[in-house]
Amino acid sequence: MSTEHNVVVTRVLDAPVEPVWRAWSESEQMMRWWGPTGFTCPVARMDVREGGTSLVCMRSPDGHDIYNTWTYERVAPMRELEFIQRFADSDGNPLAPAALGLPPDIPAEVRHVVVFRPVGEARTELTVTEYGYPSAQIVELSKAGMEQCLDKLAAVV
Repeated sequence: MSTEHNVVVTRVLDAPVEPVWRAWSESEQMMRWWGPTGFTCPVARMDVREGGTSLVCMRSPDGHDIYNTWTYERVAPMRELEFIQRFADSDGNPLAPAALGLPPDIPAEVRHVVVFRPVGEARTELTVTEYGYPSAQIVELSKAGMEQCLDKLAAVV
C-alpha cells in the first residue's frame, strides 16, 4: 500500500483578493513572480476557465526552461482554482518528468487547489495544496519551491 503525501503552503499577503487573483490568472502578472528564487517566467499563456489549459515556463538561472501545463477543473473567481499540473514541452505537449532529467518518482500529474480568502479589507490568505506525491522528500522539494514562488508573489502584490 502506498502512502500519498501532499504539500500545503499558506501565506497571508498584504493585498486584497483581486490583485492576488490576477497574479494567478493574468499572463503579465504571472510572469512577474512564477518560479523559485533565481528563476524567471518567460512564458505564461493563461487560459483560466474550467476546461482551459495554461502554459507556464520557469527558466532556471543557467537558462534551462521547464514548461508545465495547468488544466483547470474548477474556477471560482476570487475564491478558488483547481488544476492538474503536467510537465510539457514548449508547445504544451505532455512530457514524462524523467524525460526532463527529473527524479523518476515525481508524478506526471499533480492536482493543485489554490484558495483565496479575504482577511479584512486589504489582506488575502492564500493556501496552495498539491496532492499525491509519492514521498516526503518530493514534498519537501516542492514545498520549498512553492514557498519561494509565494515569497516573490508577496513582493509584487
